Amino acid sequence: MTKDPIFSRSLKIALFATGLSGIVAEYVLSTLASYFLGDSVIQFTLIVSLMLFAMGLGSRISRRFDEDLLATFISLEYILSFLVTFASLIAYGISLFPALTAVVIYGLSIVIGLLIGMEIPLVIRMNDAYEELKVNVSNIMENDYYGSLLGGIFFAFIGRPYLGLTYTPFVLGMVNFAVAFWLFYLLKGHLKSGHLKKLRLASLFVMACWGLGLWKAGDIIAYGEQQRYADRVIFDQQTNYQRIVMTENKGEYWLFLNGNQQLSTLDEVPYHEAIVHPMLSQLKQPKDILILGGGDGCAVREVLKYPSVQNITLVDLDPAMTELAMEHPVMAEINQNAMKDPRVTVINGDGYTFLADHQNYYDGIIVDLPDPKNVDIGRLYSVEFYKLCYKHLRPDGLLVTQAGSPYYAEKAFHCIDLSFQQAGFNTLPYHTHLITLGEWGWILGSKNIPQEKMKEAFGRLDYPDEHTHWFNQSAMLMMMAFGKSVFKEDLSQVKPNYLHHPTLYKYYLDGRWELY
Repeated sequence: MTKDPIFSRSLKIALFATGLSGIVAEYVLSTLASYFLGDSVIQFTLIVSLMLFAMGLGSRISRRFDEDLLATFISLEYILSFLVTFASLIAYGISLFPALTAVVIYGLSIVIGLLIGMEIPLVIRMNDAYEELKVNVSNIMENDYYGSLLGGIFFAFIGRPYLGLTYTPFVLGMVNFAVAFWLFYLLKGHLKSGHLKKLRLASLFVMACWGLGLWKAGDIIAYGEQQRYADRVIFDQQTNYQRIVMTENKGEYWLFLNGNQQLSTLDEVPYHEAIVHPMLSQLKQPKDILILGGGDGCAVREVLKYPSVQNITLVDLDPAMTELAMEHPVMAEINQNAMKDPRVTVINGDGYTFLADHQNYYDGIIVDLPDPKNVDIGRLYSVEFYKLCYKHLRPDGLLVTQAGSPYYAEKAFHCIDLSFQQAGFNTLPYHTHLITLGEWGWILGSKNIPQEKMKEAFGRLDYPDEHTHWFNQSAMLMMMAFGKSVFKEDLSQVKPNYLHHPTLYKYYLDGRWELY
């Protein structure tokens, strides 16, 4: 191969671009795995580990190529362009067959990892004639790693929040295609005539597929999304934190976050009355209420029924969720425009961080968060988190949290109760049956009222009819009653949930959700 200084510089620029594409491909596949398979921590760990392992195998496989390295490298980029472009479309399409979803996503991770792993060794060998070994290796790796940094920034601040999982892969595919086509055009003098013809055809094929895919991507994703839900999808949005989907059937609505039901109009009223009214009815003239989570605005709707309440602070991580609750006509009707009430202050941020950074005090704190399916969410069900809540409550203040199902996940429910107690609260667990969720429970904590006295006090309370549609004194008496363990779980071995020793998500995932 004739020495050409443009050749060496082009290879380094190409590695910078492929470094960007490669790292974003890892993030896209990890996000897809989290969305379709659950538990983001485990899925990110598995996908990144699988891809790194596959990259090692790819490096080993690259030894087998001794000739026509430039043509091989360009071919790899065309194949990568095709695979990363259609990764999301393939994942959504295969989601119609749940048993195959994990196989396909992990399979894509391995194949893409293999191809990425072949890139660097091939470029180092092609650049060997231009630089001594130590300079060659450091320059090639440097460009690849710099590209990875830019790729991470792109995915975090542009790709995921603005392009979503639908169009970010198309940007990646175009990066790989642009690298391949640019090298092909710039360095075609280094290619054999036979390779020129094949690579021209490959260029046309990949570009045609990319254009067709981009044209139909929205329809394909929408179709795949629709197949995941029994009812008609009327809204879906991929935010920087989650995928929000709303469905409708015969005038009833469901709200899903990352595929998990967050709300149904069939039973959201009993749910939100149960999480709000026992606590608010017990408090004497509550003025300041903090709601952590509850971005749908329904808990706010219930709190606003108490005339003494002057300030409601709602802290929800996702601004898209709170905006949906404020502006979408369906959500605004469900929450009765509660989020726009002048007494309500909406803060988009992490609940744990909010409590750690602020010194405000509240009469009551309502924790209405998704189920603790992973370590990330589990930190908001930890002893340390409840201690922060304890600190921010006034002496007679109360804390309540949704606690999942005392039957489907009895150990998880008990773990939350223990975590409350370890934080210094006296606790009152209660539960009821909801149409779409089945048996569901909450835990209420008091700083100074023992459990038995809480039972007596809540049993005597009169809940005004104008405040509730379903909830009343009889319901409260029934909700405080628990029978024996249906599944004879050994709860003596259950441990509280700590940040340094997260146990809750394990108990939750070990629940009997197959009966749900």
